[in-house]
Amino acid sequence: MPSVKLNSETPFQVNEGVLILDAAINSGHVIPYSCKTGRCGVCKCRLLSGITRSNHPEPALSESEIASGWILSCVRSAHTDVALEVEGLSQMHLPTPRTLPCRVDEIVRLNVDVVQVFLRLPSSSNFIFIPGQYISVIGDGGIRRSYSIANSNFDNNRLELHIRAVQDGLMSDYWFNRAKSNDLLRLYGPLGTFFIRNIVKRDLIFLATGTGLAPVKAMLEALPRLAPDQQPLSITVIWGARYEYELYFDVAGLQGVQKYIPVLSRAEAKWQGERGYVQDALLRRMSDLSNCAVYACGSDAMIRSAKSSLTAAGLPMQYFYSDAFVCSTTLAQ
Repeated sequence: MPSVKLNSETPFQVNEGVLILDAAINSGHVIPYSCKTGRCGVCKCRLLSGITRSNHPEPALSESEIASGWILSCVRSAHTDVALEVEGLSQMHLPTPRTLPCRVDEIVRLNVDVVQVFLRLPSSSNFIFIPGQYISVIGDGGIRRSYSIANSNFDNNRLELHIRAVQDGLMSDYWFNRAKSNDLLRLYGPLGTFFIRNIVKRDLIFLATGTGLAPVKAMLEALPRLAPDQQPLSITVIWGARYEYELYFDVAGLQGVQKYIPVLSRAEAKWQGERGYVQDALLRRMSDLSNCAVYACGSDAMIRSAKSSLTAAGLPMQYFYSDAFVCSTTLAQ
């Protein structure tokens, strides 16, 4: 039975064929992850020794990264004993994911293709999560879809989700056409490692597109609760959409936001704000990224482009954190 060693931690054994990420989680080790499909690149590790096998393609890795020994733990299994270099999160205690019942408490139409959904959990559930994490909602027939949690606490036993309509999507049809108050569903979570860390005395920048604003909202709401010596130097939110009507939330009204920059990629002539893409808007506004920490959430294409352009402009690689929204049609059901 092969073993896996993460950084200088104690090795753990893994059955051949079991994905390294799953084995790490089951052994109580924490590896950054998000989509679990090989597309977002969050779980990227450097292979220091040993042989791994790819169970699925790794589109998030460039040819140069592959040549340099990088792998994705969510699609790789250990063929021999392996040693990996990975972002250390061993000091973090992540809440244990659970399957819980929940009911639809409220649905608010924010624009033509985004709804704000509030799920109510039993008062005895004691659901604990870290702002920025996500859940999987389990619908009829066992259909699962992942949604970031948009609120920062569980004081009222409710979770807030921002859900965008997906053409021909089974869960989209439910949320936009059939869902009603008090519907019984199940959820599994919390999941993911997209949460605030390493921001002290750094300029904190959030990049979001579409409903990628949801986890950003949760993290922004949580920031004021940090001790003064744990706060960033500044907080900037850059939120992108195609058209102005798609900016469905009052970001400037969130506590702690010092600078808010909306960006439109298909703006009408009357639009006076930034145009193009969020990462380009950041580069136009800030030339020195050496003391920044960037948290990006949106499409995997945006994540890859932002990571490439921002690190090329001087952002330290270890201060780029991301959560990619992968279209449900690409996921195995």
